[in-house]
Amino acid sequence: MNTPQRTGILLFAHGRLRAWVLPVLIALGAAMAPGRLRAQGNPANVIVVTLDTLRADHLGCYGGHSVETPNLDALAGSAARFTHAYSPVPITLPAHTALFTGSFPMATGVHDFGGNKVPASAITLARILHDQGYSTAAFLGAAVLDSRFGLNQGFDTYFDHFDFSRLDETSLDMVKRSGDQVIDNALGWLRTNPRQPLFLWVHLYDAHYPYAPPQPYASRYAGRPYDGEIAFLDVQLGRLVAFLKDLGVYGTSIMVVAGDHGEGLGEHGEKTHGFFIYNSTLHVPLLIKLPGANANTVNKEASLVDVMPTVLQALRLPIPPSVQGRSLLSDIVGKPSGTTSNLYAETYLPLLHFQWSQLRALQADGLKYIEAPRPELYDTRADPGETKNLLAGKQALAHEMRDRLMSVERRYTPASGGGTKESEPTDPVLADRLRSLGYVAIAGGTFADASGKVLPDPKDRVRVYDLFSEAMADGQHGRYADSLEKLGQAEQFEPASLAIRYLQALDYYRLKDYPRATDRFKAALELDPKFSLALYYLGLTQVQTGDASGAGASFQHALEIDPTNFAAAYNLGALELKQNHVQEGLRHFEQAAQINPDYAPAFEAMGEVYLFLHRNDDAARALEHAVAVAPDLAKAHYYLGRAYQALGRASDAQNEFARAQSLRTP
Repeated sequence: MNTPQRTGILLFAHGRLRAWVLPVLIALGAAMAPGRLRAQGNPANVIVVTLDTLRADHLGCYGGHSVETPNLDALAGSAARFTHAYSPVPITLPAHTALFTGSFPMATGVHDFGGNKVPASAITLARILHDQGYSTAAFLGAAVLDSRFGLNQGFDTYFDHFDFSRLDETSLDMVKRSGDQVIDNALGWLRTNPRQPLFLWVHLYDAHYPYAPPQPYASRYAGRPYDGEIAFLDVQLGRLVAFLKDLGVYGTSIMVVAGDHGEGLGEHGEKTHGFFIYNSTLHVPLLIKLPGANANTVNKEASLVDVMPTVLQALRLPIPPSVQGRSLLSDIVGKPSGTTSNLYAETYLPLLHFQWSQLRALQADGLKYIEAPRPELYDTRADPGETKNLLAGKQALAHEMRDRLMSVERRYTPASGGGTKESEPTDPVLADRLRSLGYVAIAGGTFADASGKVLPDPKDRVRVYDLFSEAMADGQHGRYADSLEKLGQAEQFEPASLAIRYLQALDYYRLKDYPRATDRFKAALELDPKFSLALYYLGLTQVQTGDASGAGASFQHALEIDPTNFAAAYNLGALELKQNHVQEGLRHFEQAAQINPDYAPAFEAMGEVYLFLHRNDDAARALEHAVAVAPDLAKAHYYLGRAYQALGRASDAQNEFARAQSLRTP
């Protein structure tokens, strides 16, 4: 790496891949008498725990025998356990968005993980409770829920704080925090938080691929690492429950424990999740514990969009008109209503990332219809594994189910304001995104490529998807040659794949084959000129080839498309400084620091420039922030010593110089 003149700032760092009131009250009788959800006159606390990638059938309380889950089983023994609860999307960000907004993806526009953000206009559970005087906090296990995606709305504390500087993969799911660390942070907040009522969300990501359970679970579940991860997260949930009991608030708190989606584990050829919408990845555990309510097993179908209205009704708070789920409260207290949940499901991952058809489904009363180029119909009661497609012999029933699916989509899709055609029962934001990628609507909810050719059925591309997934895993673990070989095989089937071209470019970049990396990043951008990550990495590649002008243009364009890309701003500053454009460089460093106040290199760079400009007080403040955020950043300690020296604080300066030296000594 080059260093700019006059300062010691390292030029580039890997970036953060960022990419009402209408009451609905049901008379519930004595089971929910006034005051039952209030402790000493205060509203009940609300605790939500989401367990990422957790299949219900691997838990003891759901009949599983492969894993010991005593804490989840104990909680189920004092809660309402929903036997048929489903996620509307088998992908983390849109699934959590559905849970916390009570709305389906076509209403929020959050269908995917990379190019989506929860709109600022969304009414979230956290926002409502915050406005009701709750102290609100979230502690997260994965960067796929980073605040840049918008689910932080309404939270006083949103503990994402992931170290993106270590990320050199294509996938955000490699940036994560283990469950014990998540629980440690949550318990620390509970110890110091003085104000109740409180709303706490804890997200545990351990069961997500790649599975790597810690000991003793790795040995205890040798050969079954997914189960080992589940056993580990069960212990972490137990720590949280025990602490709540010690605080004396467990019994008077509403507690929700839910999976966001399941895991394929090889069923239907799907190893992980997101590609298909079979119940292996849609069926989730859902436990809801209410103060004063008896344990109950609820066999009625439920969706994650039902969680938010349930909590609000339990608190006797109005349910916003934007909510599309139904309250489950009457089912929980043993007084089932006649209403049923809409079990809509979708995945747009095949379409948005691979140019294959999206999948959408509706299930009800044991029947499930999947809309695809080759549609599917299943009796999930007789055939829970969805292995026998009944469509050929039940055409009329399939047609009826398809009509119901289209009706649900139309009902829950917001008015387009003229942006979408009647043939597109999808939200306008998604429709615009699809058109920008060259797709055209040819029938209700069905898209084709620009030539009008119907997109492939994902069922016919699962082998290509496996090759891609294996190549991505190889690249993430440094096996770049193996990754490139598999991507080459996949490319024979999909010669114009954005995902394949981008992954090839990253592999070449890691191999320091910068000419080929440049070619592949540009090839990816030919397919999607607004692919901000490809632009960002193209900029990094151009730096390595000495194309400073091209790099600057790439970083600038990436920042325009994604204003949250603080690393692009930082690198623009470094480029300006290399050309002795000190003020311009400082402006970009300040921009990076404003975007991400936890990005220590930006504050360290600001401190160096301030020192050069003899703004010693500003330098000290910036560098103090840098070492507070990153105590092991030797360079920041050194320049902080320089700043203290300039301010006449000799003793403090010597301490910082000593600290810098100790960090540099092996």
